[in-house]
Amino acid sequence: MLSEKTVQIVKRITPAVAANAETITRRFYVRMFEGNPEVKAFFNQSHQHTGGQQKALAGAICAYFTHIDNLETLTPAIELIAQKHCSLGVKPEHYPIVGKHLLAAIQDVMGDDGTVEIIDAVAEAYGLLADICIGRESRVYEEQRAKAGGWNGYRKLVVERKVAESEVVTSFYLTPDDDEPLPDYLPGQYITVKVDHPTTPTSPRNYSLSDRPGTGHFRISVKRESRPHDNAADGLISTHLHDAVNQGERLDVGPPCGEFTLDPASAHGRPVVLLAGGIGVTPLLAMAKSLHHAKNSTPVYFLQAAKNSRVHALGGEVRSLGGNGSNFQTHVIYDEPLSDDLSSGRCDSQGVVTTDLLRRWVPFSDADFYVCGPAPFMANVLICLRELQVAEHRVRHEFFGPKQALELRTGE
Repeated sequence: MLSEKTVQIVKRITPAVAANAETITRRFYVRMFEGNPEVKAFFNQSHQHTGGQQKALAGAICAYFTHIDNLETLTPAIELIAQKHCSLGVKPEHYPIVGKHLLAAIQDVMGDDGTVEIIDAVAEAYGLLADICIGRESRVYEEQRAKAGGWNGYRKLVVERKVAESEVVTSFYLTPDDDEPLPDYLPGQYITVKVDHPTTPTSPRNYSLSDRPGTGHFRISVKRESRPHDNAADGLISTHLHDAVNQGERLDVGPPCGEFTLDPASAHGRPVVLLAGGIGVTPLLAMAKSLHHAKNSTPVYFLQAAKNSRVHALGGEVRSLGGNGSNFQTHVIYDEPLSDDLSSGRCDSQGVVTTDLLRRWVPFSDADFYVCGPAPFMANVLICLRELQVAEHRVRHEFFGPKQALELRTGE
């Protein structure tokens, strides 16, 4: 527990820290990468380049300081951080490095206002948060090891198959390189792929598992991201996987992680609504296929949004879940359909998800919602659900990027 003096000091300086949070985090990353370059491998340099990582850390610091006297509020955020850290192999010895450079960055930015008393209070607050995260991460690592076929760190998996799902998405079916099985996982979780790129050092990447557990393989479905000229890291690994990694090759893969999950064994009662935009279909398809395989009687509504049929991936698998008396309802919407997409039945409607569409199509008053997709899609859907007065505890979402980028769009 923090001392009352520390709590009061942190609450007192929170407005000043919030006003300078991004300046502090930008300074923090510069100091840390210069002083301890070995930790750079944990950070996505594409997010560094865009400023997303700096914004995300700034938001996390402000949230922690704001709720310093009610840390239970931060339990979901701490779980997200712990799962991400375990996916990357963060260890207890990394926390003092972060703490040292964070305190120095706060001191740099606050100048004379950063008194010894204030820095000591922030150090105590950081120490408590570090202990909480280290404790949770230790349990996650232990859970990973304890599973049949489980492991920590990286394991060699073989690309058994490589399947083009659309013009921009390719699925990789990964199987063990040894006689050990693959561990079970919860639908919605992701694995980490570490690629030693031949030209540019980069961090490992997280990819959602797009198939149900128990198949004997892990499947990831990877979208080829564009490579803007001003950001050498953006799209680097997805392009490499598409162009250079072939059937029979081996990849370094981390065990399943992630808190955005649906357990078919406990999904009884309320209807389940899965709202997918673009490549956000991957964790939701794993959830849907798991519910279908378990013969779960819960009504499921699966909406998949895409630009058009050229880039629409895994739609056949989504469609196959419905029909023949199934409790699955599916809907495909294209915002820029090709000339024959509507007439051929490749999609059910044109445009974007609207409040009216959700009001008409799903039992919004009592359903549980799972949402995943790019920032514009996510922001639009979350606003629609807010307009429908869907309770926050019934909405879960996964965003492939720094959370603050989504919050800025939704006005949260």
